[in-house]
Amino acid sequence: MARPDKVAAVAELTEKFRDSNAAVLTEYRGLTVAQLKELRRSLGENAQYAVVKNTLTKIAANEAGIDQLDALLEGPSAIAFVTGDPVDAAKSLRDFAKANPLLVIKGGVLEGKALSADEIKKLADLESREVLLAKLAGAMKASMAKAAATFQAPLTEFVRTADALRAKVEQGGAGEPAPAAEAETAE
Repeated sequence: MARPDKVAAVAELTEKFRDSNAAVLTEYRGLTVAQLKELRRSLGENAQYAVVKNTLTKIAANEAGIDQLDALLEGPSAIAFVTGDPVDAAKSLRDFAKANPLLVIKGGVLEGKALSADEIKKLADLESREVLLAKLAGAMKASMAKAAATFQAPLTEFVRTADALRAKVEQGGAGEPAPAAEAETAE
């Protein structure tokens, strides 16, 4: 029969997996408590870094519908549960691992898809969500300006033609019959 504390730990981990956008699995062997505290601070408010027991984590991940982590859960493991921008968390982990080579990124999961350690490093190389959205907005604005200019050109030509016709009518064409009226009187 399962002990209540283990059942509670599995339930908590399962909830974290379900609530997270991403989870990054690391090995922390050799890091001091002070270094782990520094890592937690560098991850910020949008990620929670927790040292986990492999067997309980396997059970929790499977209950959450994530079976890709089973092979990675060997040795001392810790998981960064990311609720914010996964790119920011990946950057923090990558930068911390560069400064502290004892932290090893094993892999992870992003929105249900398994990621290798290399894919997480590529994710860290992306620009943040805000920067990408700003670039997209700028591109859309430029496209809309280009479209407006495209639509403006025929409209400008139409206005010029209408002005020219109006000027011609005002100069003396007011008393002349229209071409259709001339055709009717000729019959």
